[in-house]
Amino acid sequence: MANIVNFQTDLLRTFVSVIDLGAYTKAGEVLGRTQPAISLQMRRLEELVGAPIIRQSGRSLLLTSEGEMLLSYAREILRLNDEVASYFNRSRISGVLRVGLPNDYAVAFLQGVITQYQRQHSGISLEIYCGWSADILDRLRADELDLAIAMVNNERTQYLSRSWIERPIWAAAEGVRFNPADGIPLAAHPEGCAYRARMIQALDAAHIRWRVAYTGSGIGGLQNAVVNGLGVSALTRYTMLPGMRLLDESDGFPPLAEIRVGLFYKHPRLSDAGIRLVNHIIARLDEAGVVGDPARSPGVLDLQ
Repeated sequence: MANIVNFQTDLLRTFVSVIDLGAYTKAGEVLGRTQPAISLQMRRLEELVGAPIIRQSGRSLLLTSEGEMLLSYAREILRLNDEVASYFNRSRISGVLRVGLPNDYAVAFLQGVITQYQRQHSGISLEIYCGWSADILDRLRADELDLAIAMVNNERTQYLSRSWIERPIWAAAEGVRFNPADGIPLAAHPEGCAYRARMIQALDAAHIRWRVAYTGSGIGGLQNAVVNGLGVSALTRYTMLPGMRLLDESDGFPPLAEIRVGLFYKHPRLSDAGIRLVNHIIARLDEAGVVGDPARSPGVLDLQ
């Protein structure tokens, strides 16, 4: 039998805490250990990996390629470990959870998932903040949120636990026809919205004229604008309403670029209630059609 290497959860918890909190001393304060003890655990973890996992750049801690891979696995291992521990502890789940949701994503679907969790745990109080993804992640970084759903880009992957690909679709009112040759009226969120950017990029690339006929930050107003025939918009299948129809290349509309969406949280700052909510969200996404993509790194999913 091959020699199996065991990655102890205490080592992985130290590693995730160091990365999420950005310093050995802060991780030690949360875990109740001295800085030398934290450093010793990190060296032990590197011995198990067989390569460096963190490098120092000034005052910042940066992950090596091996560290990035290990971090993805470590978050998943700790998430499952803490779910099991919480289950067998049988403690009553209670407290306040502060959740950030983006304006320009399937807010209705995610709100339903999160409020379903609250109904199952009457001791939980929810504080939901909706805003732009960049603002949401800034609030998470400042400990003003416990967990967040936000758009992912290559510069903003800190605290990322799970991600999936969303493919926006063109939506218009049933019975209303738009001729791309005449220019397209758009219903869109304000500038800064990833969906607005995808629409403009696609139309510009196809040399189709466009104008913004409706602008609003709320998803409800955007949906009403589409249903009432004010313009077309880029939505998700979760935000399509009765009275809407899908537009595609047969209607003269170019395909929209995919968007990567992620679930973010600081593991060492998250309560048992928060860990259970993370697992609840992931389970509901799985049920909704999230499937693993072996071509992507662990924890990265593809939403068909």
